[in-house]
Amino acid sequence: MLLDGVQLSGIIRREIAERVIEFCGNETRPPHLAAVLIGANPASQAYVRNKIKACEEVGFASTLIKKPENTTQEQLIELIQGLNQNKDIDGYIVQLPLPRHINEEEINLAIDPAKDVDGFHPNNFGRMALGMPTFLPATPKGIMMMLDRYQVDTEGKHCVVLGRSNIVGTPISLLMSKKTKPGNATVTIAHSRSKNIKDLTLTADIIIVALGIPRFLKSDMVKPGTVVIDVGINKIEDPNHPKGYRLVGDVDFDEVSPLCSAITPVPGGVGPMTITALLDNTWKAFKKD
Repeated sequence: MLLDGVQLSGIIRREIAERVIEFCGNETRPPHLAAVLIGANPASQAYVRNKIKACEEVGFASTLIKKPENTTQEQLIELIQGLNQNKDIDGYIVQLPLPRHINEEEINLAIDPAKDVDGFHPNNFGRMALGMPTFLPATPKGIMMMLDRYQVDTEGKHCVVLGRSNIVGTPISLLMSKKTKPGNATVTIAHSRSKNIKDLTLTADIIIVALGIPRFLKSDMVKPGTVVIDVGINKIEDPNHPKGYRLVGDVDFDEVSPLCSAITPVPGGVGPMTITALLDNTWKAFKKD
């Protein structure tokens, strides 16, 4: 089974759009998401464009705030404080990565947790770890939404997570282990210092790969019937492609997919679900659920 993030995102976004029409009508302003972009990183620019486009698709208001690469940490914090106080903005994101001279941890701490629709603030991360209502990080939330909607059985399964970042690996491992549906899995986290990763993945019923290494997961690392979630998105040179490159995941899709009971493609898998999860978080911030 192909876990089609494009198709599923379309369904969920239509549901969100219907909620906006029903709740807001002609008298209430729509949810408002702001995005802060520092510098001119092409990938970041593309991500932000997709998020703004998604807002338009569901009837949200959106604001894009662009600042130059040499923006200081103090200037960015001042901007964030203004967004915290702006009652017309329900949620906002500060697009990562930030320039090296800016401390991402300090920026996350400056964001109002009630507007932290990326789910990175320590308050929200801690609430997630405790199983309390909060904004979940967008990519892990998108994965959980996908597992839920496609009715992938996770209870009692062995889930191996490759990668331990605070953005994907660590939060998805927590969510998959929680007493929830989807969830209730037995979770193993592997990373760059792990020994015998292949031995671990061969015992897995579910593998979630978020390493940033093109085609890392091969067919000899996967047992038949495994569910594979590929979070990676990597550019590789391809002289036959019009752009001179193409996008591949952290999974060797052509090799691995014949063995899988379910697998996400790249592109078109987790990526669209990440943005859809961000929209859902913004709706929750707007409703103050």
